[in-house]
Amino acid sequence: MSLTPPRRYWLTGASNGIGAALAEEILKTGAHLAVSSRLLAPLKALSQRYPGQVLVVAGDLTNGQQVREIGEQIAKEWGSLDTMILNAGTCEYVDPSQFDSSIIEHIVRTNLLASSYCIEAARPLLQAGTAPHLVGMASSVTYLPLPRAEDGDSKPGLRHLFESLRIDVAPENIEMTVASPGVINTPLNDDLSLHLDWSADKAARYLFDMLKHRPPELPLPELLMPVLWPLPQKSGQTGLEIGKRMERNNPPFDDLP
Repeated sequence: MSLTPPRRYWLTGASNGIGAALAEEILKTGAHLAVSSRLLAPLKALSQRYPGQVLVVAGDLTNGQQVREIGEQIAKEWGSLDTMILNAGTCEYVDPSQFDSSIIEHIVRTNLLASSYCIEAARPLLQAGTAPHLVGMASSVTYLPLPRAEDGDSKPGLRHLFESLRIDVAPENIEMTVASPGVINTPLNDDLSLHLDWSADKAARYLFDMLKHRPPELPLPELLMPVLWPLPQKSGQTGLEIGKRMERNNPPFDDLP
């Protein structure tokens, strides 16, 4: 009687927040997990808690060469990959009075370019895997613009990348899910003066349970609502009201015929 081999995952951004909580959920199932992060210590601690299940592949995912080397390491150890979860990313809230393009560059490099490097490294491994699944963490900011979220252009870019790639990988039977976990109680969101009911553990449990169904889209709108309602507005700043179009100080010109 042959035993089904454990499923093999590659999870980025596994050192804290949703990533660390997702790692725990995955490992509890007995799966094998490759974990990536710039921080090595949390990954080593995870491997000690789950001996024989964790492959530590730390590195800077914004460095394409390092990502290729990680892919080669996974290929050498496992030969294939069943699920890739692109969770690594960062968030900064822009001060509109001191717009800094270097923040946009940093966010796009971290959230979008790094993800494209990982997809490039993971794709041949997924092609050799069992029922392959590619998951990308987008954001609630892909649904509508929010104040101080000008750096959020990387997440709509990630969504577009996934939606286009979904068409191209269809013949390879790689299923794809775009998840939008919204704002949860993690260190990245300490800058927001909000009461956030969803912890990283709660969000990770929900996401992992829903990912088993492999939906093309996995929105968590209830995590978006805490951002929309109490987000403070400065005097004279454009506000947001659900169900109404955003008003402009100067209406746009009518389109020419």
